[in-house]
Amino acid sequence: MSEKVPVCCPACRREHVYRVPAFPCACGTPVAPALDVSGEPVQLTRRVWHESWVTVHCPRCSLPTQWPWPELGCPCGVVLRLPVLTAEGATGPSAGRPAFQPVTIRTPLDAVSAAALYLRWLGHPDVRRADQRPPSGIALSARGLIAHVDPGTEPSSARAVECLWLTAMTESARGVHFSLAGYDPPALERAGQLEIPLFLLDRTGTPQAVNEAADTLAEG
Repeated sequence: MSEKVPVCCPACRREHVYRVPAFPCACGTPVAPALDVSGEPVQLTRRVWHESWVTVHCPRCSLPTQWPWPELGCPCGVVLRLPVLTAEGATGPSAGRPAFQPVTIRTPLDAVSAAALYLRWLGHPDVRRADQRPPSGIALSARGLIAHVDPGTEPSSARAVECLWLTAMTESARGVHFSLAGYDPPALERAGQLEIPLFLLDRTGTPQAVNEAADTLAEG
């Protein structure tokens, strides 16, 4: 269970008890940012996207992930950004969006973790393992997004792309595909027709855009 901390609103001096939300890591472990109980909350006057995230390392697999910065809405109308102990031990909002930190791929599970980490870095912090099973590999889902990760040794096929497209269409979501072994020519052609972003996972864990749709997604 995540920690509960007292928070005093600097505007109205009302006392609150805040429970830090936990999100599942790609390995399944609940992870939550550590609050700096000695710090003071800051009134949020304007929201900047790259200051809305904090790097948190999973205590089980050590995977670094971008989580939403903890915030609390007071009934007086003030939104408070709570002080956090960052990965470097400092307190306060980050100076900018951190560079993507890949995870080395040694096992199929590492490939799934790398894809989940990359999607969170792109702005999908609620990425989790999905219930459905693709023809090969593992499915991930987030709000408005379905991703299939193929960690096999054979290039992904056009059938894999089409199955992803059908699943995403059924869920009214965007489909994204990751493959460790690349894609055969029919898969590349079909993905271009369906505008499915394709990414190649190298052994360093850094996804590489394979087609134009993936370039557009990576550029935000």
